[in-house]
Formats: sequence, structure tokens, C-alpha cells
Amino acid sequence: MREIVGTKIELIENTEENTDELYFWRFEEKEQEAKKWNGPYIPEKRMTKEEHRNHWLNEEEIATGVPASLVIRAEGKVVGYVGAYWIDKNTNWLETGIVIYDKDYWNGGYGTEAYKLWIDFLFESTDLHRLGMSTWSGNERMMIVAERIGMTVEACIRNARTVEGQYFDAIKMGMLREEWEKLSTI
Repeated sequence: MREIVGTKIELIENTEENTDELYFWRFEEKEQEAKKWNGPYIPEKRMTKEEHRNHWLNEEEIATGVPASLVIRAEGKVVGYVGAYWIDKNTNWLETGIVIYDKDYWNGGYGTEAYKLWIDFLFESTDLHRLGMSTWSGNERMMIVAERIGMTVEACIRNARTVEGQYFDAIKMGMLREEWEKLSTI
């Protein structure tokens, strides 16, 4: 079983038990605070617990031995996940993301550590040339996390997202392998 251990968090493979914990955060937790930040402009289709399990447990790998997502566990609790999907296999370009659902683990460095471990794992385990992430200009914490780990703003698509009737910019950030390698040697 894949496990990447940091100082504050662990990234672990999906199991039936932790997919049920993610289901709670995605669909049953009353406040749903994370949904106000993680792509609130994209409607999320409600799934049954069984559909959710099947989705997570049957995800295709990014590459041999490289899962498309890992669960974030902090202090023994499932608090979120990191994920990736191909934008273009021909040019070795992945899109990545992170969600921490449990707001008790916001603003404490948990997301930064989880995302950095995930990005390092993806570059170390594949022949990626580039990876990136997409967010909206209202999610300043995500942009700060991406910048901290070495990503650069590559595009700002003006007024491309609406949240609660207000327009926001769509933000694309990314990192090339050579940039990651320079950061990894510091």
C-alpha cells in the first residue's frame, strides 16, 4: 500500500473505509465549507455511497504504480485528498489539485505539505514535463499554496467564473520539471 509520510500529514491509498470518510466530507457534512472554495462554479453531482466507493476504488493510474489520487490523513483522520489527471499524455502534462475538507486543518501548513509531497511524488515517479493547477481568483489560499511550492501564474482568464453572482478570474498555475529540479536541489 502506497504511503507518503510528511511531518504533519500522510498521503495514503484509497480504501473502502477512507472513501466513506471522504463521502462524509463531500456530501454529508453540514457546513460544506470546502465547497465554497474548491470550484464552487462547477456543480457536483450527488453520488450514492456505493457509486462514490466504486469511483475512488476503480480509478485508473496516472502511470504504472502511480495512483490518480491519494487521501490526506492528519492526526489519524481523513481530511482531504490530492489528485491528478492528464491534460495531454503526448506532452507529459498533468493537471493537479488538492482539497482539505476539514477546516480545522486549514491555515496550518497541512495543505502546503500535502501538495508539495504530491507534486514531488508525481515528478519523481513519472516522466512528466509539466504539471499545473486551475483555480479562481477568489481562492487566494490555493494560489498561495501553489506559489509556495514553486508554481508560477501562467494564465489569468478574466471574468471566466461566477460565484454567488459575482465574476472572478480563472487562474492557471504551473511548473516545469526543470523548475522543480532546481527547487529540489536547494
